[in-house]
Amino acid sequence: MAVSVTELWLAIVLAGLLTWVASALVHMLIKYHNADYKALANEEDVSAALAEKHLKPALYTLPYCSDMKTMGEAHMQKKFNDGPVAMITIMPNGMPPMGKLLTQQILFFIFGSFLIGYLASLSIVVNAEFMTVFRHVFIASFLTYGWAQIPYSIWMGPPWSNCIRYMLDALIYAAVTAGTFSYL
Repeated sequence: MAVSVTELWLAIVLAGLLTWVASALVHMLIKYHNADYKALANEEDVSAALAEKHLKPALYTLPYCSDMKTMGEAHMQKKFNDGPVAMITIMPNGMPPMGKLLTQQILFFIFGSFLIGYLASLSIVVNAEFMTVFRHVFIASFLTYGWAQIPYSIWMGPPWSNCIRYMLDALIYAAVTAGTFSYL
C-alpha cells in the first residue's frame, strides 16, 4: 500500500525546517558562496550612473535586444562585440528585508518538501526500506533544489563555479531531506 502525503506531514515540515537550517549554515558559517560575486573596480562610477537613471527594480540586459531577429542586425552585433555584455539586477534601495527574505526561503523549502513528499507518496510503499526511501527522496530533492541552476550558467552568465557551488548546496539539501524522510 502506498504512503499518503498526509502521512508524511511531519517529514515534510521537518525536512523543510532542517533544509532551511542547512542553508543558513552554508551561507553564514561555511560561506563558500562569498566567491559567487565580484566587485567592480569602478563601483562608485557605475553606481552613480545607474542611480541617475532612477531604474525600477528589474532584470536589465546590456545591450538590450528585444527579439532574436534584431540580433542578426549589424548594429546589434557590433554592440555585442564591442561590449560590455551584461545582465544587471536592480533591487529596491535600502538594506535587504531579511525577515521577509528568510520567510520566503523557509516557505520555499517547506513547499519543496511538500512536492518531494507528494512524489514520494506516489512511489514509496508503507514500511519501505530506509535506502529505498532515501534513494527516491534524494533524487527528487536534488532535482528540486539543484538541477534548475544549470540554465542560469548556460544562458545568463554566472560562472560555472557558482553553479557548482549551488549544485553542492543541492546535494546537501537532498541528503538532509532524504535522511529526514527515511528516518521518519
